[in-house]
Amino acid sequence: MRNVYIVAAHTIKFGKYLEKTISDLSALTIIPCLKEAALDKKDIQALWFSNSAWGEYKRQVCIRGQVALRPLGIDAIPITNLENACAGGSTAFHHAWMGVASGMYDVTMALGVEKIYDRNQALVFSGFLTGLDVGNFGKTLDSMSDVALSDDEKKAMATHIEKYKGLAKKGAGKGKKKSFKDKFMDQRDALVVAIRIGETMGYDMLKKLRKLGSGDHSPFMDVYGYEARQHMKKFGTTIEQLAVIASKNHFHSSLNPNAQYQFLVSTEQVLADRLVTWPLTRSMCAPVGDGAASAILCDEATVRRLGLTAQAVKVRASILGSGMARNRDGIDIGERLSRLAYEKAGVGPAEIAFAEVHDATAYGELHQCESLGFCRLGEGGRYAESGATKLGGKKPVNPSGGLESRGHPIGASGLAQIHELVTQLRGTAGARQVSGAKIALAENGGGALGVEEAAMCIHILEAPSGTTS
Repeated sequence: MRNVYIVAAHTIKFGKYLEKTISDLSALTIIPCLKEAALDKKDIQALWFSNSAWGEYKRQVCIRGQVALRPLGIDAIPITNLENACAGGSTAFHHAWMGVASGMYDVTMALGVEKIYDRNQALVFSGFLTGLDVGNFGKTLDSMSDVALSDDEKKAMATHIEKYKGLAKKGAGKGKKKSFKDKFMDQRDALVVAIRIGETMGYDMLKKLRKLGSGDHSPFMDVYGYEARQHMKKFGTTIEQLAVIASKNHFHSSLNPNAQYQFLVSTEQVLADRLVTWPLTRSMCAPVGDGAASAILCDEATVRRLGLTAQAVKVRASILGSGMARNRDGIDIGERLSRLAYEKAGVGPAEIAFAEVHDATAYGELHQCESLGFCRLGEGGRYAESGATKLGGKKPVNPSGGLESRGHPIGASGLAQIHELVTQLRGTAGARQVSGAKIALAENGGGALGVEEAAMCIHILEAPSGTTS
């Protein structure tokens, strides 16, 4: 296998691009990415295209990359379409890496593009169901037998609400008053989606889904809420520790011009925010939005030929794996795959200067810090509380702001992580620069199957030689 280097990485600012097409968003990242490497479209020998929602929302189920890229003048070359839920972008990167490492290609591109935001919010949240085992969703509900709050949890939630109700920002979570037409359209949208779910999954399942959540968030938030409650029961983790993580990530994103959210949120404000599902408040959860990100990879000889050595970030490890059928006592997928990545890269958790991890919620970051070996199992909350994961701390986590604040356009998120790693390792991250960063890790999970993610990628990258940060 050949050594592989990233010579360019780019992301657009994540947000809401209701009027732009997938092709429009693709162009916004492809053009600057090519410019960074001083390459032309014809120099790309193969491309992997990541997208999850286009088929669900707009019926473009097949040939997505070809449809999106032909208007940009990218055709004829091998374009591979892939979908791996939230791990799609990092999976595209993994295959682009394999294309170069195997010697099949010298220059490849990974591209992730997603439009999640839609006027029909019922459609948006129902779309997230496709990241679960739709045909056997009843089993998922059974595995979450404790999804209904216990009496103790109900008491804790009631105490929390009472404590912070006076501190909640007046009008928080409320938009402008809707017209009768808007209300009618909302009801129509919800009915259309309900019929769609009922006809495909069964109306009995529709009833169960309505009991599971309020319909104003994705089912993954309920899964994360459940997992967070189990952690709290077993290890004494607190909602205050989750709030520390969320506040930290909002601080990091305030320094990131590409982040969807660029405002500060104090720990107290996180706690006072609207509850999504106990114990997760809105500020602890990733927002809905659109985005695009890309990367160009080359072999070592091509890097030298192009004169790009000074900006070439080495891929020390690229690992893709799937979840296992196991009980909760087995080894977590993050721990299992990170061991492979550390072995491949010849490093351990201690050598990782900083990391971008999959934090669709604050609990997600806590869990991954434990799984990746940054702290011991059960100590993720205290680890965050110590300041270790904040810029200036022992091991900054999600200096970009993470999914919670940078944003989470499904198919693009993994490549946005790669962009952050590349930017930091080159020493060009500005106010959010991690000092002395030489080795960094990105963990990106996708979907949920059984007790863990259905898919996951872990990448370990190394700074260009001679880089000081």
